[in-house]
Amino acid sequence: MEKKLGKATRDAYGQALVEIGKKNPQVVVLDADLSKSTKTADFGKAFPDRFFNVGIQEANLVGVASGLAASGKIPFISSFACFLICKGFDQLRMGVSFSELNVRVVASHGGISVGEDGASQMSIEDIALTTTLPHFAVMIPADEVSTRALVEQSVSYPGPIFMRTGRPKAPLIYDPNQKFEIGKAIRIREGRQVSLIATGLLVFEALQAAEELAQQGISASVIDVHTIKPLDAKLLVEEAQKTGHIVVCEEHQIWGGLGSAVSRVLAERHAACPMEFIAIQDTYAESGQPDELFEKYGLTSKHIVRAANKVLGQM
Repeated sequence: MEKKLGKATRDAYGQALVEIGKKNPQVVVLDADLSKSTKTADFGKAFPDRFFNVGIQEANLVGVASGLAASGKIPFISSFACFLICKGFDQLRMGVSFSELNVRVVASHGGISVGEDGASQMSIEDIALTTTLPHFAVMIPADEVSTRALVEQSVSYPGPIFMRTGRPKAPLIYDPNQKFEIGKAIRIREGRQVSLIATGLLVFEALQAAEELAQQGISASVIDVHTIKPLDAKLLVEEAQKTGHIVVCEEHQIWGGLGSAVSRVLAERHAACPMEFIAIQDTYAESGQPDELFEKYGLTSKHIVRAANKVLGQM
């Protein structure tokens, strides 16, 4: 698959915010002094009376958003994922999740593709933490098209939302006319022998892997799980029953991420099958170029191909 870079998902988020701000005056945006990086600054310029920079205090950011949501506003709050989730978790738990408020948490710089900033800026635990919060929907869009669509849908979605966005430019996967629905995965490629279940930047790596597998005579399907919670159990069971072999691919700690969720759903529905997992293997990453880090920590198409061959018993 040709790698055609589009915008970073954080850029697409910033642009989508401005568009929904034009349509809905109840939308407000809050940031923790990182608006140039999270791209909420665009909304601040367009709607300065609906933009609030609370400073470097993520817990207070969540608390203020909770109050605005309780007052009928639709707050979108942003910071780096590692700061917002780790420092604001208690407030997310009690102020948002427990109260079932319509707060939209859109956290930038997720995963190790942050690159040179190093482990202190890399969020590899965000999916594990946010999926444990009752009532939260949890999403990782794969490109700018899916980001814009899911941000737009999130305005009317009932309950709290967490969405991870990223720093690097993301390969374009979708046509602008592609339809998205929160909670519904997308089968991008049909296959018969192995299913590559991916999310975020790993969707493109899975598509590349499927092409490399085809050259080996192996037919692989590719599923984009842009919504990890609620998980599209129906489609996952269909894939497990059709191919009987699964490789789950994610830019996240192997504990508590997409792989854990897929395994549970298939086990519950008696559709368990041989599986392999492409993820960060219980470690923190170092500083480096995103491509170098993906290679070192096993997140490239080459590693997915190897996992597919292993799950098929060919290694």
